Amino acid sequence: MALNKNVLVAGDKAPQFALPDDHGNTITLKDFKGKTVVIYFYPKDMTPGCTSESCDFRDNIKKFKTKKVVILGISKDSVARHEKFRDKYELNFPLLSDETGEVCKKYGVWQEKSLYGKKFMGIVRSTFIIDGSGVITHVFPKVKVNSHVEAVLAAVSDR
Repeated sequence: MALNKNVLVAGDKAPQFALPDDHGNTITLKDFKGKTVVIYFYPKDMTPGCTSESCDFRDNIKKFKTKKVVILGISKDSVARHEKFRDKYELNFPLLSDETGEVCKKYGVWQEKSLYGKKFMGIVRSTFIIDGSGVITHVFPKVKVNSHVEAVLAAVSDR
């Protein structure tokens, strides 16, 4: 298992993508040109940490919208699973399906992980803030869910 050494940093141009959302519509990064975009990559729908993080973004969506910030969640889950996750937790922003993992690899979040001594490849919970010209302004690698959304809000408020 090779580690992904392509972890992006602030100042890098954000990789473009075209992915289906939880409604089956294709969403591209170019759709949000001129807007600040927060992309959070998370391992799996319906798991405790991912649910907590997604609900924190949901509960703070008005604060992000007043700052004209778009929230996008990305995992390798299917569109159908995203739809169930969205509906169950009343999520109010797009969840994008990267089933092939290509976007996860481009952003450097597909990495070797370890759980109970077992090594495997998976999404390392990470968040990127991208400015209106497509440049990454902030990277939050290896995110801890508690107080993460507050840190992201503070970062977009500093802009």
